[in-house]
Amino acid sequence: MVSSDEIGELVRSVESLLFVADRPVPLDRLAAVLDVPADRAREAVDHLESRLADGGLQVQAVAGGYQLCTRPEHADLVRRFLQCEHGESLSKGALETLAIIAYRQPATRGDIEQIRGSSSDWHIERLLERHLIRMVGRRETVGRPMLFGTTERFLRYFGLPGLSDLPPAGERGVQAMLNPVG
Repeated sequence: MVSSDEIGELVRSVESLLFVADRPVPLDRLAAVLDVPADRAREAVDHLESRLADGGLQVQAVAGGYQLCTRPEHADLVRRFLQCEHGESLSKGALETLAIIAYRQPATRGDIEQIRGSSSDWHIERLLERHLIRMVGRRETVGRPMLFGTTERFLRYFGLPGLSDLPPAGERGVQAMLNPVG
């Protein structure tokens, strides 16, 4: 039987780890760092979720792990704050380019430009700078064009646990994706 003091300390430890982590932390990593079985680490995550239920933060399962994040109802407020702190949000063209890469990955500049009907060089460079996409290889064709795919930061930006959680590729699904969680 685990005492309330022990579980309380474990919950505080999980909160501290998720707070300082720069990416989602897998359950097995939490368990290893805390030196507890995975089920105890999961219990601590569950307790932390309950404890944060009335606050501005929440524990979110994303990209194969857990992270602390703001609540969706504060997304607009957080987005406005971050835009003031970090410059402009993604342009419509950059978001279109990102959606094409997300759904077609791996995708080349040619693939993207064929779908968009316009040059995407500038948008690809901005997405690379923001670490939302990365080069994942080269296509085995003449000229060996670069192939692009999304990153873990892309998953976090849109609040997705994984690529299989992308909304349906129809117009409504892509429009939903273009409205990031924040």
